Amino acid sequence: MNQARFQKQQREKARREKAAAKWARRLERRDATPSDEAQMQGPPSDEAAVLAELAALHERFDAGAMTFDDFDDAKQALMGRLDVR
Repeated sequence: MNQARFQKQQREKARREKAAAKWARRLERRDATPSDEAQMQGPPSDEAAVLAELAALHERFDAGAMTFDDFDDAKQALMGRLDVR
């Protein structure tokens, strides 16, 4: 086996391992916070308060205080609390 082919196989293996680890973290995070999600799925909140929380969430993400996956999960939870007609 030549070196280029071996290196490509190593890169692909590393990519698959990274994807599997990311999937495991997502499952772990989802399973670890069912009570938080249950609180978020309650009755629609005051729209201004939810929008303020959403703005604060964006600021934390822009500051680099959270990963994109965490940001996206929290954003979806907040968007679910808005009363969209």
